[in-house]
Amino acid sequence: MSTSKYIVTVAEGRKVDLTNAIILKSNNLYPFGRHNYAIYETPEGTFVKGLNNGEREIMLTGFELLDEATARNYSHPFTREED
Repeated sequence: MSTSKYIVTVAEGRKVDLTNAIILKSNNLYPFGRHNYAIYETPEGTFVKGLNNGEREIMLTGFELLDEATARNYSHPFTREED
């Protein structure tokens, strides 16, 4: 059994444990870039959006809290562009 944790710091400075979170939506296509995102729901009912600021080698570079309605209805504004 793994004891690894997936803990992120959201924009507000709060730490959120995503270890047992469900991914509601995501785009994890490589090479990474602004098209990458993930919407998480934690067992406690916290919703977190992960985004990529244009980093090619890291899928998600920043996180922020969302309310449930925004999380469930999220539509990502970026698509992957081929080089």
